[in-house]
This record gives sequence, C-alpha cells and structure tokens, in this order.
Amino acid sequence: MNEFVAPEIDWLALAPLIVVLGAGVVGVLLEAFVPARARRVTQIVLTLAALAGSLAFVAVLWPQIVAQPVQVVGGTVTLTPFALGAQGIIAVLAFLGVLVVADRTATGQDAFAPTAAAVPGTSYEDLARRSGLEQTEIYPLLLFAAGGMMLFAATDDLIVMFIALEVLSLPLYVLCATARRRRLLSQEAAAKYFLLGAFASALFIFGVALIYGFAGTVRLLEIAQAVQQGGLPLEGMTGLLVAGVLLVTVGLLFKVGAVPFHAWTPDVYTGAPTPITGFMAACTKAAAVAALVEVLYRISIGVQAVSPETMRQLQVVIVVVAVLTMAVGTVIGSVQTDVKRLLAYSSIAHAGFLLVGIAGFSSQVQSSTLFYLLAYGIATIGAFAVVTLVRERRVTAGGEDNGPVEDDGVVLGEATEIAQWAGLGRKAPWLTAAFALFLLSMAGIPLTAGFIAKFGAFSGATSGGLWWLAVLGVIASVVAVAFYLRLLVVMVFQPAPITPGVEPAEGEVLPGEGAGAAGGVGTATATKAQVTAAQRVVVTVVRSRGPAAVAIAVCALATVILGVFPSLVLNLVAEASKFVP
Repeated sequence: MNEFVAPEIDWLALAPLIVVLGAGVVGVLLEAFVPARARRVTQIVLTLAALAGSLAFVAVLWPQIVAQPVQVVGGTVTLTPFALGAQGIIAVLAFLGVLVVADRTATGQDAFAPTAAAVPGTSYEDLARRSGLEQTEIYPLLLFAAGGMMLFAATDDLIVMFIALEVLSLPLYVLCATARRRRLLSQEAAAKYFLLGAFASALFIFGVALIYGFAGTVRLLEIAQAVQQGGLPLEGMTGLLVAGVLLVTVGLLFKVGAVPFHAWTPDVYTGAPTPITGFMAACTKAAAVAALVEVLYRISIGVQAVSPETMRQLQVVIVVVAVLTMAVGTVIGSVQTDVKRLLAYSSIAHAGFLLVGIAGFSSQVQSSTLFYLLAYGIATIGAFAVVTLVRERRVTAGGEDNGPVEDDGVVLGEATEIAQWAGLGRKAPWLTAAFALFLLSMAGIPLTAGFIAKFGAFSGATSGGLWWLAVLGVIASVVAVAFYLRLLVVMVFQPAPITPGVEPAEGEVLPGEGAGAAGGVGTATATKAQVTAAQRVVVTVVRSRGPAAVAIAVCALATVILGVFPSLVLNLVAEASKFVP
C-alpha cells in the first residue's frame, strides 16, 4: 500500500498571496466580533497593512526569483520575475485604491450606501441612512479581489486561473452595486457586469476544456511541450488547440476591456461607486493583461516551433482586436460628455495600446507591459480620486462657492458632466493641476510616465515586425490627446456655468437637479418658475479627510518621477523578461 507523501511547499513564495487572502478571512471575522464603532478603522488598518505586507514580501522574494524562478504546489503558483512583478504592481495599485475607498469628505460621508441590500427609495433605506449605518464589508471584499488578481497573474494552471478569475470577479460584482447615490444605476451596472462576466467565464472554461482535449493537461508549459512533441500538422489537431486558445483569450480580453468585449466597461464604470471604478480600472486590467501575456507567450513557445502558420493566425487575431480597441476607445471617447464615461473609453483605448505591444510577441514585451500597467494604473486611480471630490452642492440665492466646502447637509452626488467642471481650475487649482497631470500621462505627453509606457509598448510592436501597427497606435494616441485636452480647456479656461445668486434663465438645466441627483437614472429640466433659491445647485470641491488627498499626491508624484526618472523602475522590470521557470 502506497503511503501519501505530503508535498513540500515553499511558504515564503506564497507569502504575498497568503497575507492578502488571510487578511480577507480575518476581515470577515472582524465583522462579527469587533464593535460597530471601531469596525471601520480596524478594517481599514487591516486592509492597508495586508497590502503593504504583501508588497514587502514581493520585495524580499525579488532577488531570489530573479536568480531562480520557482514553481510552488506542483506549478499551481509559478513565481517568475514577470509574475512577481505583476503581483507587486497589483499590491501597489490596490493600496492606493483602498486609500480612495477609505476616504470620507468633510461632510462625513463615504461613497457607499449604508446598506446595499435595501431597495432604493424604500423607508428601510431612509432609516439606514438616518441611523448612520456603514458598510465595512467592502474591505474584506477588496482583499479577496486583490488576492484573486495576484493569483490570476501568477499561475501556470488554467483551472487555477479560472478559480482566480472567479475569486477576483465575484467581490467586484457586489461592490459595483453599493453606491450611496444613483442606487438604481449602480445596481444596473452590477447586473450587467455579472451577466456579461458569466458569459466570459463560460467561454474561458470551455476553451480550457478544448485545450485539455488536445494536450491532456491544463498546465501552460506542458501544453507547449505537447505541441512541440506531437507536432500540430502531424496530429491534425490544430483546430482544437486554436479554438481553445481563442476562447481562453476571449475570457481574458473581457477583463481587459478590449473590443468587441468592451460593452460592459462604460456602463459599469459610470454606475459603480467611483472609488471602486478606479480600483477596477487599474488593478483588474493589470491582472488580466498579465494573465493574457502568460497564456499567449507560453503557448506560443510550442506553436511557433512547430507551426508558424498557426502562430501567424493567432497574431492576426490579436492585431485585429488591438486596432478595433484603439479605434473604438479614441473615436467614441472623443464625443463623451460624462467624465466617468470618458475615462471608461480611455481605459478601452489603453487596452488597445497594451495589445499593440503584446501583438509583437517579442522578448521585451514583458518588461514594457509591466511598466505600462504601473504608469496607467497610477494615473487612473489618481484621476478617479479627483472625480470623487468634485460634487454638486445646494446653496441659497445669496450663497457663494469659492472653494472647498465644510458645511454639512448641502453636498449632493458627484458632478460628472464635463460641462459642470467649467471653472474648476479657479476653485481648486492644485486639484486641477493634479488631474491635468493624470490626463497628460494618459495622453502620453513627454516627461510623464505615460510617454515612457507608450514608447515601450510601440517599441515592442516594432521589434516584432509590426511597425505599421505602432504607427496606428501613435495616430490613435494623437486622437486621444484631443479629448483629454478638451476636458482641461473646460476646467481651466471656461467660466463656471452658473453663478450663485443669479436666477437661471427660462428652461435652463441646472447641474444635478432631478432624478439623476436624487438617486435615479435620469435628469430633469428645471425652469425659472420651478426652481427656488433654496434649490440652487452649483459644483464645488469637497475637502478630503486625508486618504484620498494622500492617494492623489502620491499618484501625481509617481507620475512625474516615472516620467522624468524612468530608469528607477525600468531597471527592475527589465529583469522581468524571464517569464518561464
């Protein structure tokens, strides 16, 4: 009778994952045992400490993994410089994202409903709001999502990758439905994200089944070996493998937000609580792109050696998706009138820029991809943090609005219409400067992190022989600059649309009035006869109580440093070119 031999596990190699997921479990227990008055502070400290500890373990492991990549638990977790670098980036972005989530303005409100289970507009919801209830469950959910992302980017096993996909997705589905205001829009966004995400997950696991039917394994490296040993033309199984890889790629492209799998992005980004939108836009994209590189590049090792024609077919698919994604993101983004939807289409365009580099299938793509994910993630979290502070405010006819507010009871929801941001540069010059820096980085303007990131991505396409694709990427970047600058012009050069104390013209639409401000999904037109002085709504900037301001400052500083002194990070990510143990 054979005795069971327990596997030897390198617990230090698993430490970044264990800290985050373990803290998530502890956070669930805190919900049951910590008094309500101390629960929020305890959860925030635990979450930030876990993410910082995970990043510290990444730093400790880095020299060892660069020298010798390792496979843990039989390849379930594969730590290579690329995978460990992706885990570190996710930890950094999640830490900054949690700072924005934890912020409360001077009015004492955060971005989350007092109880997400309440039906919008019911007496129960009003009672929960008056009672001052707070949702602290969001912090364990954020930890589980971050842990799933870290596993998603560091596994060689497609089944484990699917599990990680669900672990990161399910908390996000819930978090999208927790917005304090515009509750129906928030719940609609969560429903769309859940339904489309379920379809993407089904396609992913079906692709895994087809790949297993071809290779008899779900390990990426073993699949590549099976391709090399069997030879695709000889086995006549090319169609089975290609179909499986394409379906897996579709599941990953959904998370990346690439065309034609992008339909969920604008609606979800708009309806979700803005801090959660920033967390998703940065961290989920980082994890999904890292997993996409792992799948495509590892399998391509065997496919390129045996069947160059099959490899060209796979490359054509990525190229077509990259071109469509850049086109949709830049063209449709240029006509948006809502800041969050504009940033959503910006996210789609950046997915296309990332795919431009990936399509080159060159050795330098791994390092340039990591730098791009870091630069884009920092600018994105900073931009959405700014959006959380730009609010609608109800004032009297003689009231003035010259800057950040302190008084309670007058601050409404976020002012997301681009027209409402007119004159914001005069009210909050420093905040406007930080937001302008984030937009310029997304546009790829020199001396910002975004310029170095795009240069690396387009260089990857050029080194892979796709110089024309790099040219299309540059053209798309130029188009994208237009709508970034349009928003900056509105903020800095246009006067505020409404001056407090002046009656609106007949039929004038006041920012924030109607169902959209009160929690519905529409807007209403207020006439001079319908609007009293007490109902006047202006746009203002609320004061942050600390965490969001810290996140904005750190993101702005990092954007400048990575743009002016990129070698500090480029030297590290250059070591991440090795992604096969």
